[in-house]
Amino acid sequence: MATKGKAKDKASTAYENARPYVQRLIEDEELRDNLREAYEAGRNAYERASGAKKPSALLDDKRLQRDLKSASDSLRAASEALREPEKRPSSGHPFLKLLVIAFIGAVLAIALSEDLRKAVLDQLFGAEEEFEYTSTTSPPAPSA
Repeated sequence: MATKGKAKDKASTAYENARPYVQRLIEDEELRDNLREAYEAGRNAYERASGAKKPSALLDDKRLQRDLKSASDSLRAASEALREPEKRPSSGHPFLKLLVIAFIGAVLAIALSEDLRKAVLDQLFGAEEEFEYTSTTSPPAPSA
């Protein structure tokens, strides 16, 4: 009975340890593509190697070398993807989003409202002095 409990604990632990990897495999399309490419390249290399008549011919087989390199590159990319934390789209800080939206709204309001624009300019640079111009010279008399 004690061995059943130990086996159950081991199975439970194995399940918990594998769960993030399986979840990642389900969600990450790039990871699945890398594993699929590694499998196909490895299968092609195996078929090529098992069909060779002379073992020395394997050393010169460029297609076999290309398949093996492709399989190792794909497996390396898949293992790196599993080691890295899952890439989630960054939603940013909510306060920062609100601040950016408020800034954009303020710029638009100033650009579109003449009264608001005048008020802001008056606050920044002081009120404009208004004056009326009156000419001290008289206009030339019309010639007849």
